[in-house]
Amino acid sequence: MTTISPLLAISAVWLAALGQSASAQTAFTADVPTLHEEAASAGIDQSYTGGWEFFVGGGAASFDCNGDRLPDLLIAGGSAPAKFFVNESMTGGALAFKPMQTGLKAEDLTGVLGAYPLDIDNDRHTDLVLLRLGRNLVLKGGPDCSFEKANRSFSIDGGRAWSTGMSAIWEKGNRFPTIAIGNYVDRSAPGTPFGTCEPNQLLRPHPGDVPDYSDALRLEPGHCALSLLFTDWNRSGEPDLRITNDRQYYRGGQEQLWEMNQGRPPRLYTASQGWQRLTVWGMGIAETDFDADGLPEYALTSMGDTKLQKLDEEAGEDRPTYRDIAFEKGATAHRPYAGGDSKPSTGWHSEFADFNNDTKTDLFIAKGNVQAMPDFASFDPDNLLLGGFDDTFHEKGMEAGIALNTRGRGAIVEDFNMDGMLDLLVVNREHPASLFRNLGVATDWGQRALGNWIKIELDNGKINPSAVGSLISVRTGTRTQTRRIQIGGGHASGQTGFVHLGLGVSERATIRVQWPDGEWSHPYRVFANQHVRIIRGEANARYWYPVAQ
Repeated sequence: MTTISPLLAISAVWLAALGQSASAQTAFTADVPTLHEEAASAGIDQSYTGGWEFFVGGGAASFDCNGDRLPDLLIAGGSAPAKFFVNESMTGGALAFKPMQTGLKAEDLTGVLGAYPLDIDNDRHTDLVLLRLGRNLVLKGGPDCSFEKANRSFSIDGGRAWSTGMSAIWEKGNRFPTIAIGNYVDRSAPGTPFGTCEPNQLLRPHPGDVPDYSDALRLEPGHCALSLLFTDWNRSGEPDLRITNDRQYYRGGQEQLWEMNQGRPPRLYTASQGWQRLTVWGMGIAETDFDADGLPEYALTSMGDTKLQKLDEEAGEDRPTYRDIAFEKGATAHRPYAGGDSKPSTGWHSEFADFNNDTKTDLFIAKGNVQAMPDFASFDPDNLLLGGFDDTFHEKGMEAGIALNTRGRGAIVEDFNMDGMLDLLVVNREHPASLFRNLGVATDWGQRALGNWIKIELDNGKINPSAVGSLISVRTGTRTQTRRIQIGGGHASGQTGFVHLGLGVSERATIRVQWPDGEWSHPYRVFANQHVRIIRGEANARYWYPVAQ
């Protein structure tokens, strides 16, 4: 993170004007959701604070810790303790959370930059990995939202680094997940905070019946990672590791893609293999597949413009050569759309989702000045880029109600009250977290619900029960949508639970699942507006109904 030249700043404004002009040529005809901020009334009171070491990070984790399938929360606090919140929202009603006491000491929850949930030991209780300034902490989940420290029992050395990102995947043949930890600046280096970057870590489990992550592997060189994602970029069935890096601090570095070789150390893709050098102030990464062809696209947030990358098929599917389609898609988001500040934006968390249930992919980006950098926008509202049927994005953050004067960092996009409409939590630096309830679309006679939807939960069996790495394919009419179940990406924030897809006007859908080992399920035909559970090996999908409260 650093300043840019006046010429680049002027160019950014000029390009933004061009982008807005092009976007204005096509009217946006889909529904714009009304997102109502209600953190205080919902019981969410948490700010992400601290000195320069907490300028980055500021994440949250969403997971079900008590078996009611409502998404509960952990929100990082930086120099203050992280907080747990149990979801007590009524189905379709106002959002409601209750602070939860876990018995953990305040010092264990202090210094948290981000958190990622996953079931490490396959016991069907969600565990948590807390990324901290110093020793990372692994919490083993138990019944009724109980947690206990598990670094020793899982043989995980939390280290002493400044950890800012994580991703996890089950590699073929392994009982437990492979975990990648992204580290930032080496605080012991001379001249810190402008020193060198810390190597990243790869934790591969040893064979056995209990998790054993001793002998962590160093991923060198490290280029000050801020987000990591295991991704099957070439449909090989074996995900590789993508890392987005902050160019402010690294020396001679770039974005990275590590080839994950089964049973061997990873190695970086090189220019001879098709990897093109890219240097951005990389902060967040998100994956989608616009055309359901199995070749994912990526949104990379940065200071300045957002990159939207698509595989360059002319170079060949087996070569990781990408072209930037952000400008043609109207997704550069490189300056504020409200407030009159024409300086470049600062993007953090990025996430693809369908906020208005119209089957088109939308993109949320959390925005906020690092602290008080004069060359970047001070009023920098979060983006809600709604996908249009013209295959471009349209900025609707102001109309939706999320254009607040805050400094966003991490975020969670989730249906907190189980009504089929996605809500939004944004963690803010030195300001209380924002919690937006999706009220549907405003009409002359009040609010009405958005389009139809489906939410899907997978059960893969005894190993990797949450089916991390699976691909969900949903077909309605002639349209196919896909979602990959992933742990990682965004910015310091992760979630587990039901996977949400909008269905538009369709009242039925056909679901197929490619399980983590590559096997495809038979088709499951389901009704819209349902919570669906698909258990591997069962002939029929199950419906789950939220309990009215």
